[in-house]
Amino acid sequence: MPVEFLGIAATNDGSETTPRSGASFDKEYTLRLARAHEEHGWDRVLFAYGSGSPDPAPAAAYLASRLERLQLLLAHRPNVSYPTFAAKTFATLDRISEGRLTVHFITGGNDHEQGREGDTLTKDERYARTREYIRVVKKIWTTHEPFDHEGEHYRFHDFVSDVFPVQQPRPKVSFGGSSPAAYAAGGAEADIYSLWGEPLERTAEQIEAVRAAAKAAGRTDVPRIQVAFRPIIAPTEELAWEKARRTVGAIRELGAAGLKRRHRTDAPQNTGSQRLIAIAEAGERYDRALWTATAAATGGAGNSNALVGTPETVAQALLDYYDLGVDIFSARGYDLLDDAIDFGRYVIPLVREEVAGRDAGRAAGGSRSLAAVGE
Repeated sequence: MPVEFLGIAATNDGSETTPRSGASFDKEYTLRLARAHEEHGWDRVLFAYGSGSPDPAPAAAYLASRLERLQLLLAHRPNVSYPTFAAKTFATLDRISEGRLTVHFITGGNDHEQGREGDTLTKDERYARTREYIRVVKKIWTTHEPFDHEGEHYRFHDFVSDVFPVQQPRPKVSFGGSSPAAYAAGGAEADIYSLWGEPLERTAEQIEAVRAAAKAAGRTDVPRIQVAFRPIIAPTEELAWEKARRTVGAIRELGAAGLKRRHRTDAPQNTGSQRLIAIAEAGERYDRALWTATAAATGGAGNSNALVGTPETVAQALLDYYDLGVDIFSARGYDLLDDAIDFGRYVIPLVREEVAGRDAGRAAGGSRSLAAVGE
């Protein structure tokens, strides 16, 4: 099965190791970074969401009107807009991008962050709301006659949109989380299920949980699996590990200087971050190249486990996850622009070549089997 690579559509040059040099929305940098992804083999970029960050939807529209191939993954929190409004926004963006949109729905794992924009629901209530929200959005995308909706969280009457997506029957839906409630919601509704990078054994367990949830929801298909890492690559193993240690030092230094992005630093509420911290406490290195020191330094904040090594080592590590059933890799370095270029030049081609070889081998094996049957 082909693989896809997801990068980041950052709107400024700041990261966990470097404070941004200008405004939170820097048009020139945003376009430069996206072009670097498009020109170096990436398939899609993520427009992330934060309570005080630039709105990702117009940022995505800005890039969609200037780039021809790069696909867009738009993060969206259901608490910030009514589903009727959101569905029209997404459909319009799919039109602007000529069918290049996927929407990533974020339930929200931190009460404080959700509360910044007036969301006071409990975690379980948020998951129930997200499931209802996704179903409403899907229906709006595919229904050409007015309809009513009477749900637990949303009620409206006689609504029909006048803008529909280019993609038929609809754009893909992405979802993430590591709790039973997340598996249940995403297993039922998602086309793509997103996980943070964990050791192979734990990732396999999560994939099985997602597939079981999809089956329990009555689906005959299963979501595609996406896993996210922070690659740290260099020409030799020694140089890669020196770079990794410098990276953690920079993360700690920036944190000590009080320059971290605005978020609470107490124990995380979301299961995904709790898992990352527990994994880091149990060990620093796992499998072929997984390194947890970056996650430990950030308190398990988001996508924070690294893959460290030469391009060949990191490519083989990704292929280990591919063997588990992962076919979308999210990767974001700490120097956003240069790391996107290096990863695109040196890692993506290795992974694609190996996957293509495996697929060709399977196809040839199937052809031989059919020929043998014919004989």
